[in-house]
Amino acid sequence: MSGIYIHIPFCKQACSYCDFYFVTKPDNKNAFVDALIEEIRSKKNTFYSSDVIDTIYFGGGTPSLLTIPQFDKIFSALNDTFNTQLKEVTVELNPDDVTKEYLAGLKSLGVNRVSMGVQTFDEELLLFMNRTHNSAEALKCLELLKASDINVFTADLIYGNPGQTLKMLEKDLDILLQFDPPHVSAYSLTIEPKTRLGKQLELGRLIPAEDETVEKHFELVEEKLKQKDIHRYEVSNFAKTGSEALHNSNYWEHKNYLGLGPGAHSFWWDRSLKTAYRWENEPDLKNYLQTKDFNEPSKERLTLQHLAEERIMLGLRTVKGIDLKVLEAKYDYCLTEEQIACLAQKESEGKILFDTNAIRLTSTGLKIADALTLDILTA
Repeated sequence: MSGIYIHIPFCKQACSYCDFYFVTKPDNKNAFVDALIEEIRSKKNTFYSSDVIDTIYFGGGTPSLLTIPQFDKIFSALNDTFNTQLKEVTVELNPDDVTKEYLAGLKSLGVNRVSMGVQTFDEELLLFMNRTHNSAEALKCLELLKASDINVFTADLIYGNPGQTLKMLEKDLDILLQFDPPHVSAYSLTIEPKTRLGKQLELGRLIPAEDETVEKHFELVEEKLKQKDIHRYEVSNFAKTGSEALHNSNYWEHKNYLGLGPGAHSFWWDRSLKTAYRWENEPDLKNYLQTKDFNEPSKERLTLQHLAEERIMLGLRTVKGIDLKVLEAKYDYCLTEEQIACLAQKESEGKILFDTNAIRLTSTGLKIADALTLDILTA
């Protein structure tokens, strides 16, 4: 089973924290859709089209800036090119783009999951993030999602913002939980170098939240969601049983995915050769529109050692953790005596659950998952 990720690069404006590839000029949407369809069709009768595709994810950018007829053309090309046996089709959307008719149109095309970027209901924080929507639009969108025939909707929240108190975050969570969401993605604010926030930090105009504050936010999110049977299954993702994201889980488990559109990433593992490759489409819409043939860019070759270490990193971010037998069989990777000693030490500290079959992080360990992974890999 494999997945397809499609990058829709259009945005109305730049969010202050975002470092994904996007453009803010909407003039080329029709030309983009035509080029995307050409890229899709270029994969016909290749080994990509022979794999069963069970998930499709439209990310961005802002996919909800496309019209339903534009989505219809894209889906027609996908179904004509790939062996689609779809379990999950996700579209990211912004609250200010959504109507009852739009959601019904997505559903009619086979979309069964939508992801909405709420981020916060606090008006000042929305301005700080430079979001295009306001709190009232987010609330209206949640009402529409709750009443729609879409199987699963998920909402994004960002915590750990400068000046954001526990009381402010709790209010965000209480408002969101009124709509009984099946899935929530909650991210600690990350300040990337080339973003607006990154520049403000560099100039000394921004003071990030302290680590202790972020940790308390992390604990509050987990506790409030758990009270509504929305449980953490990955560091930043929470779901009711059965509503976990299949497409994202495939990333964490090293299943193949093909990225389409400017700036999209791909990963493909030919297990018969024990070799995997990762590559990125050029993040340039102008060049994308002028492309006559969609030859693949240069690829990064990933060894089994690289893949094993990446699998450990990704797996330890999930509640399920790492199956050591799979690690050995699939990656030819066994723990060293030094790593076993490190794991035993971390277990005694209450950060890890470790036995002969699996490694899992405790709730305490998940707060510092990246640091623990580094300790294990370098032991």
